[in-house]
Amino acid sequence: MRVLVIAPHPDDETLGCGGTLLKHIAAGDSVSWLVVTRGHEPQWSKQVLDSKEQEIAFFAAADAPFDLVLLLDLSASNAKKLKLIRNSAKKFVDAARPIDRIALVTFTDRVSLYSSFTLDRQKLKKTIDEMDEAIGGTNFWDALNYVMTEMVVHGPNSHRSAIVVMTDGIDNALPDVQGPGSNITFDALLENIRNSESLIFPIYLNTEQEAVKQYHVPRAACAMARAQLNEIATTCGTTMYKAEKLSDLEQAYGQVIRDLSTVYNIGYRPSNHRLDGKWRSVEVQIPQRPDLLARTKRGYFAKLETDQ
Repeated sequence: MRVLVIAPHPDDETLGCGGTLLKHIAAGDSVSWLVVTRGHEPQWSKQVLDSKEQEIAFFAAADAPFDLVLLLDLSASNAKKLKLIRNSAKKFVDAARPIDRIALVTFTDRVSLYSSFTLDRQKLKKTIDEMDEAIGGTNFWDALNYVMTEMVVHGPNSHRSAIVVMTDGIDNALPDVQGPGSNITFDALLENIRNSESLIFPIYLNTEQEAVKQYHVPRAACAMARAQLNEIATTCGTTMYKAEKLSDLEQAYGQVIRDLSTVYNIGYRPSNHRLDGKWRSVEVQIPQRPDLLARTKRGYFAKLETDQ
């Protein structure tokens, strides 16, 4: 969606509909301002004032292989449902393209690597059958950070990468949730996601009723977990899928596979050549097809001159 805000004076848009604008921005919508007074210079950031169209250097369909990490939450709320989790995971393996390598990782309050990247589907499905009925807390943020920093390799000769994570998102580090929780903060995790080239597809498994009744998790923490999963998806330019029950996982995995087949590569040479380490916002528009919406990462950090 494209939103145009018309305001008589600077700051009128913030005072009048600031909350609504934040919701549109959080949803990835394009928000523009038009101030109709000439009283003084608008006090907007230089980043906004510097916004300009960039020339596309290349565009390619995404038929190159992916390295896919299937990251599964086996903490206490899911431990007794392992059979359904196994079956849906094996269907994900069957649905993935033959050229995509897959790794399998599970987590509770610790991370377990069951399979590194492989093309051997039979070996993967056998490994899925061997997953333990793990019991423990949920260090979701640590697990996702581990996959991004320790498993996924970036570089000119590396595969594209995507992380498909099935979880309720309730890290024990959330307020009023029992247990020590992750060592990394959510803000630090989100910063690492912004700097990562990996796509992350969160699949939210709704365990709220069980979490509240059996584990005394506050409903506010459940709501915060959902919001954080959505924020992860928005930051990556992906979608958070919802599985109201475990039997919905198969459909959610199928949607992720379809999404991966519609990922395209776009490259451009930025007109801003400064190597200042600052954030560069990116928005992709399709003027010839106003009925289509391009989901993309919101931007990137420019390199610092000392990084070269």
